[in-house]
Amino acid sequence: MEIKVLTNIDDNFRTQWENFVLEHPNGNFFQAPAAYQFFSGVEGYAPVMIYAEEENNIKGILSAVIIKELGIKGYFSKRCIVYGGPICDNDKLTGLLIDKLNTYLKSKVIYTEFRNLFDFSECKDVFEKKGYECKEHFNFIVEIGSPEDNLKLLDRNRRWQLNKSVKTGAEFLEANTLNEVIEFYSLLKILYKEKVKKPLPDFSFFENFFSIPNLGKYFLVKYNNKIIGGSMCPIYRDTVYEWYKFSLDKEYKHLYPGVLATWAPIEYAAKNGLKYFDFLGAGSADSNYGVREFKSKFGGTEVHFGRYFKINKPYLFWIGKTGLKLLGKFQKHSANFRGYSRLKK
Repeated sequence: MEIKVLTNIDDNFRTQWENFVLEHPNGNFFQAPAAYQFFSGVEGYAPVMIYAEEENNIKGILSAVIIKELGIKGYFSKRCIVYGGPICDNDKLTGLLIDKLNTYLKSKVIYTEFRNLFDFSECKDVFEKKGYECKEHFNFIVEIGSPEDNLKLLDRNRRWQLNKSVKTGAEFLEANTLNEVIEFYSLLKILYKEKVKKPLPDFSFFENFFSIPNLGKYFLVKYNNKIIGGSMCPIYRDTVYEWYKFSLDKEYKHLYPGVLATWAPIEYAAKNGLKYFDFLGAGSADSNYGVREFKSKFGGTEVHFGRYFKINKPYLFWIGKTGLKLLGKFQKHSANFRGYSRLKK
Protein backbone atom coordinates (compact mmCIF):
# COMPACT_ATOMS: atom_id res chain seq x y z
CA MET A 1 0.00 0.00 0.00
CA GLU A 2 1.43 3.35 -1.07
CA ILE A 3 0.18 6.79 0.03
CA LYS A 4 0.84 9.38 -2.66
CA VAL A 5 0.25 13.07 -3.33
CA LEU A 6 -1.30 13.66 -6.74
CA THR A 7 1.05 15.47 -9.09
CA ASN A 8 -0.51 14.73 -12.47
CA ILE A 9 -3.96 13.71 -13.69
CA ASP A 10 -4.05 11.72 -16.91
CA ASP A 11 -7.29 10.46 -18.42
CA ASN A 12 -6.83 6.94 -17.06
CA PHE A 13 -6.27 8.09 -13.48
CA ARG A 14 -9.12 10.59 -13.67
CA THR A 15 -11.50 7.83 -14.78
CA GLN A 16 -10.30 5.55 -11.97
CA TRP A 17 -10.69 8.36 -9.44
CA GLU A 18 -14.18 9.25 -10.70
CA ASN A 19 -15.32 5.62 -10.59
CA PHE A 20 -13.97 5.19 -7.06
CA VAL A 21 -15.98 8.19 -5.79
CA LEU A 22 -19.13 7.23 -7.71
CA GLU A 23 -19.10 3.70 -6.35
CA HIS A 24 -18.22 4.48 -2.74
CA PRO A 25 -21.21 4.95 -0.38
CA ASN A 26 -19.68 8.16 1.00
CA GLY A 27 -18.71 9.56 -2.40
CA ASN A 28 -19.53 13.25 -2.81
CA PHE A 29 -18.90 16.23 -5.08
CA PHE A 30 -16.04 17.67 -3.05
CA GLN A 31 -13.94 14.49 -3.27
CA ALA A 32 -14.51 14.07 -7.01
CA PRO A 33 -12.12 15.08 -9.83
CA ALA A 34 -14.53 17.81 -10.95
CA ALA A 35 -14.12 19.67 -7.65
CA TYR A 36 -10.32 19.39 -7.92
CA GLN A 37 -10.51 20.88 -11.43
CA PHE A 38 -12.82 23.62 -10.17
CA PHE A 39 -10.57 24.68 -7.29
CA SER A 40 -7.54 24.65 -9.60
CA GLY A 41 -9.02 27.57 -11.53
CA VAL A 42 -9.84 29.79 -8.54
CA GLU A 43 -7.50 32.57 -7.44
CA GLY A 44 -6.11 31.92 -3.96
CA TYR A 45 -7.15 28.24 -3.99
CA ALA A 46 -4.70 25.34 -4.33
CA PRO A 47 -6.21 21.82 -4.32
CA VAL A 48 -4.25 18.83 -3.09
CA MET A 49 -5.29 15.21 -3.51
CA ILE A 50 -3.76 12.36 -1.52
CA TYR A 51 -4.58 8.78 -2.36
CA ALA A 52 -3.82 5.23 -1.30
CA GLU A 53 -2.83 2.88 -4.10
CA GLU A 54 -2.37 -0.86 -4.16
CA GLU A 55 -1.57 -2.82 -7.32
CA ASN A 56 -2.47 0.26 -9.40
CA ASN A 57 -5.92 0.48 -7.82
CA ILE A 58 -7.18 3.37 -5.67
CA LYS A 59 -8.07 2.24 -2.15
CA GLY A 60 -8.75 5.60 -0.52
CA ILE A 61 -8.64 9.33 -1.24
CA LEU A 62 -8.36 12.59 0.65
CA SER A 63 -8.97 15.67 -1.48
CA ALA A 64 -8.36 19.03 0.22
CA VAL A 65 -7.92 22.66 -0.73
CA ILE A 66 -5.48 25.24 0.62
CA ILE A 67 -7.10 28.67 0.76
CA LYS A 68 -5.35 32.02 1.04
CA GLU A 69 -7.17 35.35 1.19
CA LEU A 70 -5.92 38.16 -1.00
CA GLY A 71 -3.82 40.91 0.58
CA ILE A 72 -2.60 41.09 4.18
CA LYS A 73 -5.44 38.85 5.43
CA GLY A 74 -3.89 35.95 3.57
CA TYR A 75 -0.88 35.85 5.86
CA PHE A 76 -3.08 35.32 8.91
CA SER A 77 -5.81 33.13 7.41
CA LYS A 78 -4.13 30.57 5.16
CA ARG A 79 -5.93 27.32 5.86
CA CYS A 80 -6.64 23.84 4.57
CA ILE A 81 -10.25 22.69 4.23
CA VAL A 82 -11.30 19.10 3.59
CA TYR A 83 -14.93 18.79 2.52
CA GLY A 84 -16.48 15.34 2.90
CA GLY A 85 -13.33 13.26 3.19
CA PRO A 86 -11.32 11.18 3.43
CA ILE A 87 -13.09 8.36 1.62
CA CYS A 88 -11.85 4.88 2.44
CA ASP A 89 -13.02 1.71 4.16
CA ASN A 90 -11.08 1.37 7.43
CA ASP A 91 -9.63 3.40 10.30
CA LYS A 92 -6.05 2.39 9.55
CA LEU A 93 -6.20 3.77 6.02
CA THR A 94 -7.94 6.91 7.28
CA GLY A 95 -5.03 7.46 9.65
CA LEU A 96 -2.45 6.96 6.90
CA LEU A 97 -4.16 9.51 4.64
CA ILE A 98 -4.34 12.05 7.50
CA ASP A 99 -0.66 11.47 8.31
CA LYS A 100 0.27 12.18 4.71
CA LEU A 101 -1.81 15.36 4.69
CA ASN A 102 -0.25 16.56 7.96
CA THR A 103 3.24 15.92 6.56
CA TYR A 104 2.42 17.65 3.29
CA LEU A 105 1.00 20.73 5.00
CA LYS A 106 3.73 21.10 7.65
CA SER A 107 4.14 24.89 7.89
CA LYS A 108 2.00 25.67 4.83
CA VAL A 109 -1.19 26.61 6.70
CA ILE A 110 -2.30 28.08 10.01
CA TYR A 111 -5.07 25.57 10.59
CA THR A 112 -6.73 22.51 9.03
CA GLU A 113 -10.42 21.69 9.15
CA PHE A 114 -12.34 18.59 8.07
CA ARG A 115 -15.98 19.44 7.31
CA ASN A 116 -17.79 16.13 7.52
CA LEU A 117 -20.62 15.35 5.11
CA PHE A 118 -21.32 11.91 6.56
CA ASP A 119 -21.00 10.16 9.92
CA PHE A 120 -17.33 10.11 10.90
CA SER A 121 -17.86 9.37 14.60
CA GLU A 122 -16.18 5.96 14.36
CA CYS A 123 -12.96 7.70 13.32
CA LYS A 124 -12.96 10.19 16.21
CA ASP A 125 -10.08 8.43 18.00
CA VAL A 126 -8.08 8.36 14.77
CA PHE A 127 -8.42 12.11 14.29
CA GLU A 128 -7.68 12.91 17.93
CA LYS A 129 -4.49 10.84 17.81
CA LYS A 130 -3.41 12.95 14.82
CA GLY A 131 -3.90 16.19 16.76
CA TYR A 132 -7.44 17.12 15.75
CA GLU A 133 -10.23 18.34 18.00
CA CYS A 134 -13.79 17.24 17.34
CA LYS A 135 -16.28 20.11 17.21
CA GLU A 136 -20.02 19.63 17.07
CA HIS A 137 -21.65 21.13 14.00
CA PHE A 138 -25.26 20.91 12.81
CA ASN A 139 -26.66 20.27 9.38
CA PHE A 140 -29.96 19.38 7.71
CA ILE A 141 -30.43 16.94 4.85
CA VAL A 142 -33.74 16.80 3.00
CA GLU A 143 -34.79 13.45 1.53
CA ILE A 144 -36.36 14.26 -1.82
CA GLY A 145 -39.72 12.91 -2.96
CA SER A 146 -42.07 14.34 -5.56
CA PRO A 147 -42.59 18.15 -5.64
CA GLU A 148 -45.95 17.55 -3.97
CA ASP A 149 -44.40 15.38 -1.25
CA ASN A 150 -41.73 17.96 -0.52
CA LEU A 151 -44.31 20.72 -0.29
CA LYS A 152 -46.03 18.69 2.42
CA LEU A 153 -42.74 18.41 4.31
CA LEU A 154 -42.43 22.19 4.49
CA ASP A 155 -43.35 23.93 7.72
CA ARG A 156 -46.86 25.38 7.42
CA ASN A 157 -45.57 28.97 7.47
CA ARG A 158 -42.90 28.20 4.84
CA ARG A 159 -45.55 26.68 2.57
CA TRP A 160 -47.74 29.75 2.98
CA GLN A 161 -44.79 32.09 2.28
CA LEU A 162 -43.85 30.14 -0.84
CA ASN A 163 -47.38 30.26 -2.22
CA LYS A 164 -47.79 33.95 -1.45
CA SER A 165 -44.46 34.82 -3.05
CA VAL A 166 -45.27 33.05 -6.31
CA LYS A 167 -48.78 34.49 -6.45
CA THR A 168 -47.36 37.99 -5.90
CA GLY A 169 -45.14 37.63 -8.96
CA ALA A 170 -41.80 36.27 -7.79
CA GLU A 171 -40.29 33.47 -9.84
CA PHE A 172 -37.31 31.14 -9.60
CA LEU A 173 -35.26 29.95 -12.53
CA GLU A 174 -31.77 28.81 -13.52
CA ALA A 175 -29.04 31.31 -14.44
CA ASN A 176 -28.17 31.20 -18.13
CA THR A 177 -25.71 34.07 -18.59
CA LEU A 178 -22.49 35.26 -17.01
CA ASN A 179 -24.10 38.66 -16.41
CA GLU A 180 -26.58 36.99 -14.09
CA VAL A 181 -23.70 35.40 -12.20
CA ILE A 182 -22.00 38.81 -11.94
CA GLU A 183 -25.16 40.27 -10.43
CA PHE A 184 -25.50 37.28 -8.09
CA TYR A 185 -21.93 37.81 -6.87
CA SER A 186 -22.38 41.58 -6.42
CA LEU A 187 -25.38 41.06 -4.17
CA LEU A 188 -23.76 38.17 -2.29
CA LYS A 189 -20.69 40.36 -1.68
CA ILE A 190 -22.83 43.03 -0.03
CA LEU A 191 -24.41 40.42 2.25
CA TYR A 192 -21.01 39.09 3.34
CA LYS A 193 -19.63 42.56 3.96
CA GLU A 194 -22.59 43.89 5.93
CA LYS A 195 -23.92 40.83 7.73
CA VAL A 196 -22.01 37.55 7.41
CA LYS A 197 -18.60 39.07 8.23
CA LYS A 198 -16.72 36.10 6.77
CA PRO A 199 -14.30 35.84 3.84
CA LEU A 200 -15.94 35.54 0.42
CA PRO A 201 -14.01 33.97 -2.47
CA ASP A 202 -12.84 36.04 -5.41
CA PHE A 203 -15.23 36.32 -8.38
CA SER A 204 -13.15 33.71 -10.22
CA PHE A 205 -14.69 31.15 -7.82
CA PHE A 206 -18.21 31.89 -9.02
CA GLU A 207 -17.25 32.44 -12.64
CA ASN A 208 -15.39 29.13 -12.74
CA PHE A 209 -18.37 27.30 -11.26
CA PHE A 210 -20.56 28.70 -14.05
CA SER A 211 -18.06 28.05 -16.83
CA ILE A 212 -17.19 24.40 -16.14
CA PRO A 213 -19.93 22.12 -17.53
CA ASN A 214 -21.95 19.86 -15.24
CA LEU A 215 -20.69 21.15 -11.87
CA GLY A 216 -24.10 22.36 -10.81
CA LYS A 217 -26.45 25.30 -11.20
CA TYR A 218 -27.23 28.82 -10.08
CA PHE A 219 -30.87 29.13 -9.03
CA LEU A 220 -32.14 32.72 -9.12
CA VAL A 221 -35.17 34.39 -7.59
CA LYS A 222 -36.46 37.27 -9.71
CA TYR A 223 -39.14 39.90 -9.33
CA ASN A 224 -39.86 42.37 -12.13
CA ASN A 225 -36.73 41.02 -13.90
CA LYS A 226 -34.54 41.93 -10.92
CA ILE A 227 -32.56 39.30 -9.02
CA ILE A 228 -33.64 39.36 -5.37
CA GLY A 229 -32.21 36.03 -4.22
CA GLY A 230 -30.36 32.97 -5.37
CA SER A 231 -28.30 29.92 -4.52
CA MET A 232 -25.20 28.29 -6.00
CA CYS A 233 -25.58 24.52 -5.89
CA PRO A 234 -23.17 21.75 -6.89
CA ILE A 235 -24.98 18.64 -8.12
CA TYR A 236 -23.34 15.24 -7.89
CA ARG A 237 -24.66 11.69 -8.03
CA ASP A 238 -28.03 11.94 -6.26
CA THR A 239 -27.46 15.11 -4.21
CA VAL A 240 -27.87 18.88 -4.57
CA TYR A 241 -25.72 20.97 -2.20
CA GLU A 242 -26.57 24.54 -1.15
CA TRP A 243 -23.07 26.07 -1.09
CA TYR A 244 -23.69 29.82 -1.35
CA LYS A 245 -26.94 31.70 -1.04
CA PHE A 246 -28.25 35.24 -0.59
CA SER A 247 -31.66 36.87 -0.42
CA LEU A 248 -32.89 40.46 -0.16
CA ASP A 249 -35.34 39.63 2.61
CA LYS A 250 -35.25 43.11 4.12
CA GLU A 251 -35.93 44.94 0.86
CA TYR A 252 -38.52 42.42 -0.39
CA LYS A 253 -39.92 41.16 2.87
CA HIS A 254 -43.36 40.45 1.41
CA LEU A 255 -41.86 38.13 -1.25
CA TYR A 256 -39.79 35.86 1.02
CA PRO A 257 -36.90 35.49 -1.47
CA GLY A 258 -34.90 33.39 1.01
CA VAL A 259 -37.61 30.73 0.98
CA LEU A 260 -37.69 30.63 -2.83
CA ALA A 261 -33.88 30.55 -3.09
CA THR A 262 -33.84 27.32 -1.07
CA TRP A 263 -37.01 25.83 -2.51
CA ALA A 264 -35.78 26.20 -6.13
CA PRO A 265 -33.02 23.54 -5.88
CA ILE A 266 -35.29 21.26 -3.81
CA GLU A 267 -37.93 21.37 -6.55
CA TYR A 268 -35.24 20.86 -9.19
CA ALA A 269 -34.05 17.77 -7.33
CA ALA A 270 -37.60 16.41 -7.14
CA LYS A 271 -38.24 16.94 -10.85
CA ASN A 272 -34.94 15.37 -11.88
CA GLY A 273 -34.99 12.21 -9.79
CA LEU A 274 -32.36 13.24 -7.23
CA LYS A 275 -32.56 11.90 -3.70
CA TYR A 276 -31.10 14.49 -1.31
CA PHE A 277 -30.73 18.21 -0.69
CA ASP A 278 -27.80 19.02 1.60
CA PHE A 279 -27.66 22.42 3.36
CA LEU A 280 -23.89 21.98 3.99
CA GLY A 281 -24.14 23.19 7.55
CA ALA A 282 -26.37 24.88 10.07
CA GLY A 283 -23.98 26.34 12.62
CA SER A 284 -22.12 25.15 15.67
CA ALA A 285 -23.58 24.02 18.96
CA ASP A 286 -22.31 27.06 20.87
CA SER A 287 -23.74 29.70 18.54
CA ASN A 288 -27.18 31.29 18.43
CA TYR A 289 -27.53 30.61 14.74
CA GLY A 290 -30.79 32.07 13.44
CA VAL A 291 -30.27 30.49 10.02
CA ARG A 292 -30.50 27.05 11.68
CA GLU A 293 -34.10 27.80 12.60
CA PHE A 294 -34.79 28.83 9.00
CA LYS A 295 -33.23 25.66 7.57
CA SER A 296 -35.10 23.42 9.98
CA LYS A 297 -38.44 24.33 8.33
CA PHE A 298 -37.84 22.54 5.02
CA GLY A 299 -38.55 19.02 6.20
CA GLY A 300 -34.95 17.87 6.51
CA THR A 301 -33.37 15.54 9.03
CA GLU A 302 -31.05 17.17 11.54
CA VAL A 303 -27.62 15.52 11.57
CA HIS A 304 -24.54 16.08 13.73
CA PHE A 305 -21.59 14.96 11.65
CA GLY A 306 -19.35 17.58 13.22
CA ARG A 307 -15.96 18.87 12.16
CA TYR A 308 -12.34 18.05 13.01
CA PHE A 309 -10.07 21.00 13.63
CA LYS A 310 -6.32 21.33 14.11
CA ILE A 311 -4.27 24.47 14.69
CA ASN A 312 -1.00 24.12 12.80
CA LYS A 313 0.49 27.46 13.92
CA PRO A 314 -0.97 28.47 17.31
CA TYR A 315 0.82 31.82 17.53
CA LEU A 316 -0.20 32.98 14.04
CA PHE A 317 -3.70 31.62 14.63
CA TRP A 318 -4.05 33.80 17.74
CA ILE A 319 -2.56 36.84 15.98
CA GLY A 320 -4.85 36.25 13.02
CA LYS A 321 -8.01 36.10 15.12
CA THR A 322 -7.03 39.18 17.10
CA GLY A 323 -5.64 41.12 14.15
CA LEU A 324 -8.56 40.51 11.83
CA LYS A 325 -11.00 41.65 14.52
CA LEU A 326 -8.99 44.84 14.98
CA LEU A 327 -8.79 45.32 11.22
CA GLY A 328 -12.56 44.97 10.97
CA LYS A 329 -13.07 47.57 13.70
CA PHE A 330 -10.55 49.88 12.01
CA GLN A 331 -12.33 49.57 8.66
CA LYS A 332 -15.69 50.26 10.32
CA HIS A 333 -14.22 53.29 12.12
CA SER A 334 -12.70 54.53 8.86
CA ALA A 335 -16.02 54.17 7.06
CA ASN A 336 -17.79 56.10 9.82
CA PHE A 337 -15.11 58.80 9.70
CA ARG A 338 -15.45 59.14 5.93
CA GLY A 339 -19.20 59.44 6.30
CA TYR A 340 -18.77 62.10 9.00
CA SER A 341 -16.31 64.01 6.80
CA ARG A 342 -18.76 64.02 3.89
CA LEU A 343 -21.48 65.33 6.16
CA LYS A 344 -19.24 68.20 7.29
CA LYS A 345 -18.56 69.14 3.69
